[in-house]
Amino acid sequence: MRLMRALVTLAVLLTAWHALVWATGLPRFILPGPLAVADALQRNAGLLAQHAATTLSEILVGLALGVLLGTASAILLASVRGARRWLMPLLVVSQAIPVFALAPLLVLWLGYGMASKIAMATLVIYFPVTTALFDGLRRTEPGWLDLARTMGASGASTLWHIRLPAALPALASGIRVAAAVAPIGAVIGEWVGSSSGLGYLMLHANARMQVDLLFAALFVLGAFAVALYAATDALLRRALPWLPDSHAFDEKD
Repeated sequence: MRLMRALVTLAVLLTAWHALVWATGLPRFILPGPLAVADALQRNAGLLAQHAATTLSEILVGLALGVLLGTASAILLASVRGARRWLMPLLVVSQAIPVFALAPLLVLWLGYGMASKIAMATLVIYFPVTTALFDGLRRTEPGWLDLARTMGASGASTLWHIRLPAALPALASGIRVAAAVAPIGAVIGEWVGSSSGLGYLMLHANARMQVDLLFAALFVLGAFAVALYAATDALLRRALPWLPDSHAFDEKD
């Protein structure tokens, strides 16, 4: 039923898009219709696949690095009191700086290859994972911690056997957010400077007034984002089967 609802929603949006183009009579180089975009997808399938492979690689590597670094940072912040005093302000300041301002520096330092795009995706992903897991680690049930102290458990044992498992739902939420925003960092890096990728293709299509190709690249990028989020959500549900699933109640309603 969820798939059917998604397909119906997509059909309604495409119909509204087609009706808008037909009613306004906008030229194709301003707003192409869905049929023109579908034709561009078919005609440029090979080109889109080539650039999409680059962007997908940047997204996946950036997502993996962001999750690993964010998890390690949250554990460090939760387990070492001095780390909270010194690292938390740096973490907040790093998010106060717009990612667009950092992208040119990363391209300058790391070059026009995949490294700068992976670094940008990692930066975008790092903060939501770190903050979500750190918040989960701080909100462990006090009764469990009191029981661990009564049983003589060490701080490390309490962290690994009680606090971290209890924080897994928060970590899962952070990873879901990271999966949704992962394409942003890669595309921003490609816009600033690159020789391949969907962001690079979109810039060149826009410069040549190939708006149908631009929309086709945007469609592929959106499909990546939806598929990545759905796959991440499915993996997290399988990895954490004991968590309550509100969708089950929604389907009964």
